[in-house]
Amino acid sequence: MDTRKEAVALVTGASAGLGREIAVVLASDCRAVGVHYRRNAAGAGHTAAAVRAQGAEGAVFSADLARKGSPVRLIAAVERRLGRLDILVNNIGPFFQKPWDRLTTEDWDAAFKGNLYPAYGCLQAALPGLRKRGWGRVINIGYGRAEQLSAFPGILPYAAAKTALLLLTRTAAAGEMGTGITVNMVSPGLLRGGVLPRGVDRNAASLGTFADVAAAVRFLVSEKADRISGTNLLVAGTWKM
Repeated sequence: MDTRKEAVALVTGASAGLGREIAVVLASDCRAVGVHYRRNAAGAGHTAAAVRAQGAEGAVFSADLARKGSPVRLIAAVERRLGRLDILVNNIGPFFQKPWDRLTTEDWDAAFKGNLYPAYGCLQAALPGLRKRGWGRVINIGYGRAEQLSAFPGILPYAAAKTALLLLTRTAAAGEMGTGITVNMVSPGLLRGGVLPRGVDRNAASLGTFADVAAAVRFLVSEKADRISGTNLLVAGTWKM
């Protein structure tokens, strides 16, 4: 973030994997990073320690963001503990596979509760503080094919939820135009160490890395991206292009 060393970031789902990588990368540019987790307290502690090793304050926050009111309580807890919130990275988004003709309404509910509602709730709760300070960055972690309106026979609810997240990203970006707040999406392809579709070789050279995605997030919260909002930055190589 260049000159914005006093900024405070929150990364949801940061106890391991991509969320941990993003939290540690942002620690190089921020005064403090909030590390959110739902179940993996030990992992969140390891992430916070890695954040502190980069010279930033690392604080751990527990919340089940699928529960009503939980995003509001999480943002309030971050603001109380760390004094403010400037950067929100909505990273949680469980991957879900099931044949489309065997789906239940509960499956659809779970996909949207995991991938859309937490991001919307956290964004909504964070906006008053961001508007008051006249600056903010919101990054939603999407899916490399979120803009492709095609058949998704094995991951239909997940793909639909990520496309809805993209629509939310662009709607919020337009709504916050002129306020100093940008809202963007970073959409990974298949990642080494991440959850992969059945049949994908976990050692394939074509797989991306957590570091690739974290670098894109870091760029979008930097001063160099002041005029970028409403974009969907693909970090997927030429996967499914």
